[in-house]
Parts: sequence; structure tokens; C-alpha cells
Amino acid sequence: MDKLQFQASANSTLGIEVELFIVDSLTQGLSNSASAVMERVGPVVMGNGASKVKHEAFEHTVEIVTDVCTTVAQGRQDLAETLAKVQTAATDLGLRVISCGTHPFSDWRKAELTPDERYRDQLDEVQWIARRAQICSVHFHVGVDDGDKAIAIVNTLMYYHPAFLALSSSSPFYESDDTGLASSRTTVLEAMPTAGFPHLLTGWDEFAAMYDSLLQAGAIRGIREFWWDVRPHPDFGTVELRMCDGLATLDEIASVAALAQCLVTHIGEMIDAGTPIQTPPRWILRENKWLAARYGLEAPIVTDVVGHRQVVRDAVLDLIDMLAPVASRLGCSDELANVARILDHGASYQRQRRVFEQTGSLARVVDNLATELETGRPNRS
Repeated sequence: MDKLQFQASANSTLGIEVELFIVDSLTQGLSNSASAVMERVGPVVMGNGASKVKHEAFEHTVEIVTDVCTTVAQGRQDLAETLAKVQTAATDLGLRVISCGTHPFSDWRKAELTPDERYRDQLDEVQWIARRAQICSVHFHVGVDDGDKAIAIVNTLMYYHPAFLALSSSSPFYESDDTGLASSRTTVLEAMPTAGFPHLLTGWDEFAAMYDSLLQAGAIRGIREFWWDVRPHPDFGTVELRMCDGLATLDEIASVAALAQCLVTHIGEMIDAGTPIQTPPRWILRENKWLAARYGLEAPIVTDVVGHRQVVRDAVLDLIDMLAPVASRLGCSDELANVARILDHGASYQRQRRVFEQTGSLARVVDNLATELETGRPNRS
């Protein structure tokens, strides 16, 4: 077997993937209507002919993706055009779409499987663990020009995992329960095989050897079955950030996309300059992931082996300041600065809880999520 190759791409190129729940306009419950929505949308394709609107594992979810972009603004516009088509199709069918980590009151037993054979095979293999994973996420691909560099970036990004998870946390409710977590999606996904933290590897050769071993053993069928929070994607030549819950509005998606693009670029430039990069011990990374999933923006993450702590919202502000020069060069200064707006109006998990406290209705929570995506404005009340 030939060694797995990393198909290098231009540094800092950007791709965004957004998974969307489809809900009934009257009940606000999940609707197994992905095939109907996609048929009504019709063909929406990238430059290479691949579809921008795709099936996910279940019929209540669709995924929209961008073409390869050079700026965050370009990525946002690409998403906006595809989202508008999906929303129009959904409206015609008496449906709406929402972007969040979990549907607040869905029953996974009522979900229908997608017609995509790959997902059916996965569900057959993983069984109950996959069937109950009624979750949605946003993924960010950032271009990298070298496989060894991609692995080093993956290792380093885990230190910043809490910032991305806290900003995007949008799954406080699961099957009608307030879980007490900011991101219950994180805990659901971690039960999947090969999910969670990436292995800390020395370089591309070690990753390729691990990949070949798992492939030969039949443990995986391809790169897409590495469900890591951050992974290298050899076919695209990217580092893919996968730790985020669904973000409720396009502005929030663009803001976190800017954070991803700037941070991957910054780490890559440090590597190119020969600047030493240290990855904290795994126990710190694990603890901080848990803290962010539990407490969101108020998580008191551990910053060093001595045990010092910093609240995530303060760490986010530090990141914005650190990456401002990179954002200026990449043309995403406004989007990066808008990350601070999430701190001001609250992340989605906080807004969802506010709506439920005011109304006592999880259906109203879903209605508000759909309205936020449609209007692009977070509910600040």
C-alpha cells in the first residue's frame, strides 16, 4: 500500500461546513425531511462539481459547505447564498432550519436514517452510540502547505480548544432535559470510536503509519472516520477544527471562522520561524475540555502545570489581541473583533436558557433559534 500523502494547499485558505437541523414550523420538533428539502433546493455545486448541500447521518439534518475561500467574508457570503436556498425550500415545505449542538427536545428513536450508504454502514457498526448522536456542529478547514506542519498545528490547537468550544456551545438541553452543561454535544460525541482528542504525534509519517494500520485492520474505512476534535485532512490539505457546536447565526460562524483561520496561520508561521511550540500535558488538555463543556465562557481553565487558572472569556480576549496583526493581513479584522460580541450578548447556550427561563417552553427555544438564523440577530433579552 502506498503511503498516505498530505495534499498540501495554500496557507490560510478556508472552508466552512455547517450542519443544520430541520424542524417543523408548527411543532418545532425535528422533521425527517432532508431528502425533500434537498430535492426542492436542486443542484448547488462547488467549482469541482461537488454538492454544497449534503445529507448527514439522519433525515432531520442537512449540511451546507463552502467552496475553497481565501477570506472569511468570502466564506460567509458563500454560506449565506446556500443557506438562503435551503431556508426557502424549507419554508415552502412548512419547515425551518436551526443551527445548534442538540435539538432541545428531540427523541432519537424517531429519527430516520439517511439514504447515504456510508452513514448507514457507520450506524450499523456503532449501533446505539451513533443512533443517539442527534447532534450538529460547524467545522472549519484551514489550508496548510506541509503534512508535518499540519500535525504540529493539530497538537498545538488543543491548547486553544476551550475558546472554540465555549464560544460555540449551544447544546444545554438534550431530550427535554437541562443537562447542566454548556455543550452536551461534546459528551455525546466522545462516545464514538476515534472521537475526542487527537493523538499527540511527532509528524506526518507517524500519522500515516497509524492510518494505514487502522485501515488494514478494518477499524476505519477512510479519513472521515477519524472523528477527532481537530484532525489533518490529507485530501484537502487542511487542518480541520471540529470541536464546535452549531453556531446560531452567520455572523457568529464568521467570527469563529476568523479565529480559526488566524490561529492556524499564526501557529504555522511560528513553526516556519523555528519558534519553539510547547503542548501542555494531556491532563491539562482533558481537564480544560471538560471545563469548557460544563461551564462554557465562565470555565476556569488550567493554564500551566502549577495550577494557575484563567476564565475562558478572558482567554478569548487575549486571543483576539494576539491575533489582531494576523487578522489584518488576512483581511478578517472585523470578523475577529466581532468575537467579542459573543461575549457581550452571550453564547447560544446562555441565550437558550434565557428563553426557557422566560417562557418555560423548549418549543419557544427552537423557535428563537430559527429566528436567530433567519434574521442574523441573537436574542439579547
